[in-house]
Amino acid sequence: MNLINRLLILFCLSSVLFVSCEKDEVKTIAKDGQSGNLTSSTTNVALTKATLNSKVIEFTHTNSDFGYNAGITYSLQFGLKGTNFTPARETVFENGVTMKSYTGLELNNLLSAMNLSFDEDSDVEVRLKSSISNSIAVYSNVVNIKSKPIPLTSWIYLPGAYQGWDPATADSLVSATGNGIYTGILRFPAKDSEFKITTAKNWNVNFGDGGNGTISPTGGNFKSIAAGTLLITMDMNSNTWTMEAAPTWGMIGDAVPNSNWAVDADMKFVNDGAGNWVLKTVLNPGKFKFRRNHDWGTNLGGSGGILTLAGADIAITEAGTYTVTMNPTALTFSIVKN
Repeated sequence: MNLINRLLILFCLSSVLFVSCEKDEVKTIAKDGQSGNLTSSTTNVALTKATLNSKVIEFTHTNSDFGYNAGITYSLQFGLKGTNFTPARETVFENGVTMKSYTGLELNNLLSAMNLSFDEDSDVEVRLKSSISNSIAVYSNVVNIKSKPIPLTSWIYLPGAYQGWDPATADSLVSATGNGIYTGILRFPAKDSEFKITTAKNWNVNFGDGGNGTISPTGGNFKSIAAGTLLITMDMNSNTWTMEAAPTWGMIGDAVPNSNWAVDADMKFVNDGAGNWVLKTVLNPGKFKFRRNHDWGTNLGGSGGILTLAGADIAITEAGTYTVTMNPTALTFSIVKN
């Protein structure tokens, strides 16, 4: 009898443990998710330069439910109506935050990145994506908004002695947000190199130096403070300007004619807001690197279009004329044979 009792007790215990394990395992399986609801503060956003720094729209969501206390990642997806969010522009909510607002500038940048028309409103769909993994996600109701981006980037031009006083071919300064403050990096051959500002690639409207750091429509010629690469800022709102030394980038190596790892071929900064330096040059079979300020203290090398500090020499296998572009901020480069 004792043996039978012991066997019964062991059987009961094993049954309890089996059921307990089953219950524990069920707790880790998510049920089909139920998405939260998405609302917006408005459905029609008229963007202007006056609203760039103001909140123009706000999205709010309720929480989604996956059947247990999951770590849910919430994000907003934007897509052009009719594309089924392919592709989708996505913005992740901060942890624990259920509202996301956009300033005029932020929304304008997003709509511009979607390549929407500047000329007429587009129908944009917005939805909430709730995910607990890369493969498990649910989507909310779709909110429809109408809006169009506005072109913000604007330029002024600097014809001067450094390029033959020709507005049509003059270097430019850029205002990335069209706020009237223009910046750019130019290279001057000598100190006191003279130039002026034009608002277009002609002499119809031009400005000069009003003295004491001011800009005047009747002013004389501006003058560079030194030879070399200079950062220029022109504030057309306050009619003031500044000029200061700026870093320069060049190419050095046996692939660069007349360099031989001793002399840099200076690159030109492109004043379009992207931060690129460009040089169109003949290159020979060999290698080269990028250097800042003609000094090995900061040099960049690499491969596959990716740069690293003090990275590997970049190889050229075939002689020819190339356009070389590099971005020291993004640490990228390209070499295109012309």
